[in-house]
Amino acid sequence: MFEGPLQDLIDELSRLPGVGPKSAQRIAFHLLQVEPEDVNRLIGALGAVRDGVTFCRICCNISRSDVCRICADSGRDRGTICVIEEPKDIQVIERTGEFNGRYHVLGGALDPLANVGPKDLTISTLLQRIGGVLPDRELADSTKDTPLYDDAPEITEVILATDPNTEGEATASYLGRLLKDFPDLTISRLASGMPLGGDLEFVDELTLSRALSGRLKL
Repeated sequence: MFEGPLQDLIDELSRLPGVGPKSAQRIAFHLLQVEPEDVNRLIGALGAVRDGVTFCRICCNISRSDVCRICADSGRDRGTICVIEEPKDIQVIERTGEFNGRYHVLGGALDPLANVGPKDLTISTLLQRIGGVLPDRELADSTKDTPLYDDAPEITEVILATDPNTEGEATASYLGRLLKDFPDLTISRLASGMPLGGDLEFVDELTLSRALSGRLKL
C-alpha cells in the first residue's frame, strides 16, 4: 500500500475493466515518470470523453454530433439496419467490408439476472426507425413522442447481430417476435458455426449444432 495521491490513482485504475492491481500499479508508476505534457494530454482526453461524447439520435452510436458519420453517409444503404449490442461491434463489422447498411446500437442485451429489460435498451427507438411502435406494455414508457427525423427511409431488412451467447440469443428472439408483424420486413440473424482454420475435434457442441442447422448447399 502506498500513501496519498499515488494510492488513490492505483485504486481508480484498478476499477477499470481488465486492469488488475499489478497493472494499475505499473500504469501509475509510468505516469510518475512521463513528462507533464504527456499527463496533460491524458487529462485532456479523459475530459473530452466525459464532456464531448454524445450519442447519435438515429442509431444511438457514439458520435461527436447529433448524427453520426455512418447515418450521415448518403452512400450507405438506408433500407438495411444491422442491430448490435455495443458501439464497439460496429468496428468489427466494418472491418469485413461486407456491410454497407446502417446500424442500431441497443446498448446491451436482455439479462433478467442483471435486471436489464427491454426498457433499458434502445428497442423502442429501433421500432420507431422501422415505422412505428407496436403496442407493448414493456416498451410503452420508453417510447419517444417525437420522430427521430422527418424523412424516415423505408426499412426492408433488419439483421440481428447480437452476440451468440445466452443473453444475445434471448435478445434476438425477443426482437424477432416484435418485428415479425411489420409487413414486408425481412428479419435475418448472423450465421454462426465452425470457425475458419479450426479443427472439428475442438469445436464445442453448441457451435457444431448451429453449424449443422445453418449448413449451406454447395
